[in-house]
Amino acid sequence: MYKNLFSCKDKVAIVTGGYGLIGREIAIALNEFGAKVFIADLSKNDPSIIKDKNSIEFIHFDITSETIMSKALNAIIKQYGKIDIFINSAYPKTKDWGEKLEKVLFESWKMNLNDHLGGYFLSSRMAAEQMKRFGGGTIINIASIYGMVGPDFSIYENTDITMPVAYSAIKGGIISFTKYLATYYAENSIRANVISPGGILDRQPESFIQKYAKKTPLGRMGHPTDVAGAAIFLASDASSYITGQNIVVDGGWTAW
Repeated sequence: MYKNLFSCKDKVAIVTGGYGLIGREIAIALNEFGAKVFIADLSKNDPSIIKDKNSIEFIHFDITSETIMSKALNAIIKQYGKIDIFINSAYPKTKDWGEKLEKVLFESWKMNLNDHLGGYFLSSRMAAEQMKRFGGGTIINIASIYGMVGPDFSIYENTDITMPVAYSAIKGGIISFTKYLATYYAENSIRANVISPGGILDRQPESFIQKYAKKTPLGRMGHPTDVAGAAIFLASDASSYITGQNIVVDGGWTAW
């Protein structure tokens, strides 16, 4: 009864930002659990992930462009007849993304919310409308614990990194928007959930890594594979009665 509970066999999956730090691991995991995976990204910058074109393919995708997204989704449906899993891991941002709050230009703020949060709105709606035609599906949007709680700025001291102010607004918006999606499309058998990772290890300064780990109950930063495990759960029938939820993958950071 439970042997194939986490199987994604014969499902068609799209991962936006599929060449990114988290998106890449999600794409690999979906493939290993049997899905036909499309890495939906701006450019094919990591061909090593596509070892078997029958399992993982690249498709040009831009969550800020309705025209490009429509073309991509229609191409996938024409070839495979459906979309079962849509995962938003894209991360568009402006060139001044790392500026501190007092230096952020209002135009930059608006552009980041429009491209990132707006892009998740556009892409999720387009995917859901296609899923309606084929009896349902599941949408997973990647948010962050900083869409839930305020940043601890002490961990950034004596480094050249910070937590951009727009990031918190965007990720908080994604969490709320996904709950809206869940109730709006429930009658169409479409589930919508969020994954909110904590800090993911990605060549940060050693002082930051140590401070972050010290403030985390499990004593370390997260890895992309930690997020991929949650994605498999939400993409598979193991979570068939779960929708509108925010799965927090943070090593206990928000449990203090």
